Amino acid sequence: MELRTLRYFVAVAEELHFGRAATRLHMSQPPLSRAIKQLEADLGVLLLVRSPTGVTLTPAGTVLLDEARALLDHADRVRLRVNAAAGAATLTVGILGDGTDPGTARLAAAYRRHHPGVDIRIRETDLTDPTCGLRAGLVDVALTRAPFDETALTVRTLRTDPVGVVLRADDPLARRDRLRLAELGDRPWFQFPRGTDPLWQSYWNGGTPREGPVVRAVQECQQAVRWNATVGLAPLGHDLPADLAAVPLVDLPPSRVVAAWNEGDTNPLIRSFIDIATTAYRH
Repeated sequence: MELRTLRYFVAVAEELHFGRAATRLHMSQPPLSRAIKQLEADLGVLLLVRSPTGVTLTPAGTVLLDEARALLDHADRVRLRVNAAAGAATLTVGILGDGTDPGTARLAAAYRRHHPGVDIRIRETDLTDPTCGLRAGLVDVALTRAPFDETALTVRTLRTDPVGVVLRADDPLARRDRLRLAELGDRPWFQFPRGTDPLWQSYWNGGTPREGPVVRAVQECQQAVRWNATVGLAPLGHDLPADLAAVPLVDLPPSRVVAAWNEGDTNPLIRSFIDIATTAYRH
């Protein structure tokens, strides 16, 4: 049995659908189906029961799924240790915004403890690309916020944050203990440049097209509030300058902190990064 074939089988067994598994693996369905049939022939057992709506695992397939996962995990650990020993292990992480989230600091410390030989390269990006260069192939994994177009990406939620309206501290609305989107309809709002992911733009505009200054970075957002009385949304819990205030917004879903990576990427460094990040952001 080849490791590649076992990865194919695990994808089909987890998706319970050849089409979805093929998409996840970035391959067409016919060669995937042939590989699984060859695996069944090599083992001399039926692993999957196929139907028009998908597949189900046989008892033998269930056993193989557990064993394949364990074998693939071990193979990934072997590759990771060999690469680290050779000084060849690198991971490029994209981080949205200014990277001051305390979860990021906990993640960095925990990852260094687990993988002291891995060279971590950080690429901080502005607010115009919520995938932090992932689609362009500039990073291996992104620490960012949803929502955005998740096509061909795998996204794991690490934490959810309530969202607030950022105002000048002397703004009358800044004295309120909560606000609703309808109360902000006559104000200018932050805009992102043309071509920015529409799901991302819509969320930070409260789901409604707005008018206002174009910004790219967190600092530009704060300056727009300070100089032009622009309002915008931001996750609560982050420190703001003394002349700015954030008032909780009650009618917008929380902002999701997520890790994202390319669907089907089996790099063990990424898998370990996601597992450690899930724990680091939970506290």
